Amino acid sequence: MNAAPAATLTYVYGVTPPAPGLDDVLSTLTGVAGCRVALIGAAPDAAGPPLVAFAVSDVPRAEFAEEVLPERFEDLRWLEATARAHHLVIEALAARTTVLPLRMATLYQDRSRAVRALGAQSPQFAARLAQLAAHTEYGVKIYVRGRAAGPDPDPAPEPAVERDGATGPSAGPGRAYLRARRAQRDADEDHHRQARIAADRVAAIARRHSARHVSHPPQSGPLAETGAEAAAGAGENVVNDAFLVPDAAAGAFRAAVRAAAADLPGVLLELNGPWAPYSFTAPPPPPEPPPPGRGPVS
Repeated sequence: MNAAPAATLTYVYGVTPPAPGLDDVLSTLTGVAGCRVALIGAAPDAAGPPLVAFAVSDVPRAEFAEEVLPERFEDLRWLEATARAHHLVIEALAARTTVLPLRMATLYQDRSRAVRALGAQSPQFAARLAQLAAHTEYGVKIYVRGRAAGPDPDPAPEPAVERDGATGPSAGPGRAYLRARRAQRDADEDHHRQARIAADRVAAIARRHSARHVSHPPQSGPLAETGAEAAAGAGENVVNDAFLVPDAAAGAFRAAVRAAAADLPGVLLELNGPWAPYSFTAPPPPPEPPPPGRGPVS
């Protein structure tokens, strides 16, 4: 007879090198589903210390089993609470050491299986943590300022003026409306031009001060109605990028990005961070090979 499945699953938040004091920090944290957080490690051999460790919680199987997760992800309140708890654990790790965040709801049947998976990937995890050490993620969003979305107004009637004793419109019907629409279109085009200038400036700043760059899809709908854009009024998000910045260059990066759109009134630029490197969990792409017939230059 098969044994009944355990009442819990092992939820993994991220990977980190073991560091002094981490156990004490995590033992005070409440993680996903109100569960305590701990570190588990896989040693490279019987004698050596762990290369890397998983931050984990034992979560209720009834809430995180594979067959119920699709329904859970449709529950926005559950999703928000789980994402917030996951993020708080990652941030607590990042405050003490380098962390490689894993995707929310990374689960194993139990801790022994999590340890085996960690041991199989320890060299790769250690290499990626070395690439992320002393680096932090920053986000840059660029919005094109514009009028609030909504139906176009009806053409207003032209004011009447007197001509040779007769009263009539000052211009053809709707002409002022068409002029206003033309002016709005010209302003929109100018704001998009300014956004391209801002994006080019940020790209140049990144080449000087960041190690890696990821372009996320621009936000729209409810996701774009929060943060600086909501405070400043309606606008179209045209750039939503993340940058991995060496800690030594963070001050220069922040100052340069904040100044990148100072002279562009049609653009709203939002800088956010520092964050744990959520956008850089994948390893960097391999270097491009040299052109055919060209070898390394000594």
